[in-house]
Amino acid sequence: MANPLFARKPLALLLEEMKGENRLRRVLGPVQLSALGVGAIIGTGIFVLTGIAAHDKTGPALMLSFVVSGLACIFAALCYAEFASMVPVAGSAYTYAYATLGELFAWIIGWDLVLEYGVGSATVAHGWSHYFQDFIGIFHIHLPGTLTNAPFDFVQGHFARTGSIVDLPAIVITAIITTVLVIGIKESASLNATMVIIKLAVVVFVIVVGCFYINPANWHPFAPYGFAGVSFFGKTLFGQTDSGGQPLGMLSGAAIIFFAYIGFDSVSTHAEEAKRPNRDVPIGIVTSLVLCTVLYIAVSAILTGMVRYDQIDINAPVSAAFRQVGLTWAQFLISLGALTGITSVLLVMMLSQPRVMLAMARDGLVPKSFFGAVHEKFRTPWKSTILTGCFVALMAGLLPLRLLADLVNIGTLLAFVIVCAAVLIMRRTNPDAERPFRVWGAPVTPILGILICLLLMFSLPAENWLRLFVWLAIGFAIYFGYGRNHSVMKNYTAAELARSGASLAGATDVRPKDPRK
Repeated sequence: MANPLFARKPLALLLEEMKGENRLRRVLGPVQLSALGVGAIIGTGIFVLTGIAAHDKTGPALMLSFVVSGLACIFAALCYAEFASMVPVAGSAYTYAYATLGELFAWIIGWDLVLEYGVGSATVAHGWSHYFQDFIGIFHIHLPGTLTNAPFDFVQGHFARTGSIVDLPAIVITAIITTVLVIGIKESASLNATMVIIKLAVVVFVIVVGCFYINPANWHPFAPYGFAGVSFFGKTLFGQTDSGGQPLGMLSGAAIIFFAYIGFDSVSTHAEEAKRPNRDVPIGIVTSLVLCTVLYIAVSAILTGMVRYDQIDINAPVSAAFRQVGLTWAQFLISLGALTGITSVLLVMMLSQPRVMLAMARDGLVPKSFFGAVHEKFRTPWKSTILTGCFVALMAGLLPLRLLADLVNIGTLLAFVIVCAAVLIMRRTNPDAERPFRVWGAPVTPILGILICLLLMFSLPAENWLRLFVWLAIGFAIYFGYGRNHSVMKNYTAAELARSGASLAGATDVRPKDPRK
């Protein structure tokens, strides 16, 4: 009998779960899905992280950092698209891992997605708070210092008090977004589409107007910290290090600004709500990612061309760059666009987290009565949405930005590695399964995705690995304490074993053509 920890979920069972009152409403087309992808990607990356990465890690070579991170995401995105077209249900990479690698790997990746969306949302809320304060500052309105930041910061491995008590704007925006998400997916998607149009207009404005204020001298030296920055569990292998021993350089910057791309996979979490998931979800994933990669490279070129890298403002880099070249009138427009952009990122990330928990609840790995509850009127996972809002607000109000951002990166990279590996496994174990969308250039593309994501993982500071292991340890405690004992797949396998006398553990049961027949 195969190990039940690695029992793989039959596709027929996945599709069966979508029937009845507990399924989500199919209301999203390719344009809305693409807008959700752009909404999740463009925001914190352009308006916040470009400043930190260019100033501390890369200099103008930030442009190449975005290329490297973009390549990793494109390879992973193609793998996501193949799975999303095969298994059009909620859950994203968690569901794909369950169908290919088994329950234990599914739990690991699901727990990583909780890290990505939950902690990532708190990080984005922090960025929103800083730009909100910058925006109201234009009108000479200032909040009390005790309500503008987390009570402590994390700098070069040490905690330091900020003098603040709580980041109140971050908590308020989280509460507003939570309320919108409970109301319904269609309303949320429509609001997101409006915000996407606004922020794309502002990004185009930054690129077009900024071109006239580029000083080519600011691009020299192009890579003041070098092109390397590769480390292995905190030990730098190639390139320079800072005073704290952390790697510097283009590759190190790529690992940090990888956060800017997090969110494209949120499109796949809404496959169950897509009108034609086999076609629309791959279109949404690839379109949003390619568009955002081009815009990221362009904005990083403009930013480092307008202002010398060591003079970039790390809190509000884009609006500050226009102010530094004398375009103070543009600060209002850019700050407004940044607020809109970051709000849409927060909306999509907080939209995605409850849907991952919904998929896990359907499998019995977390309490179904709570995380699997779908509102009778709004058809949204309302209980887990409210819990997510409370979780995000607590972290956003009390924890520092640097601590949150680094933790998100390594968990998401691990999820991408597993998804790319799952494509290779599925191609081998189920070569005849229907694939409305196929990864281009397989098996080379998934392998490149695995290698680049691992390279970026090892280029992160060593403490990120420790945090990842602690997070996984907490996840294993929940899984073996609750999830394993309540697993639907465990009961399903036991029933099939009793009926047929043969174990199904390890069988994927991904059938060609129509798997529901």
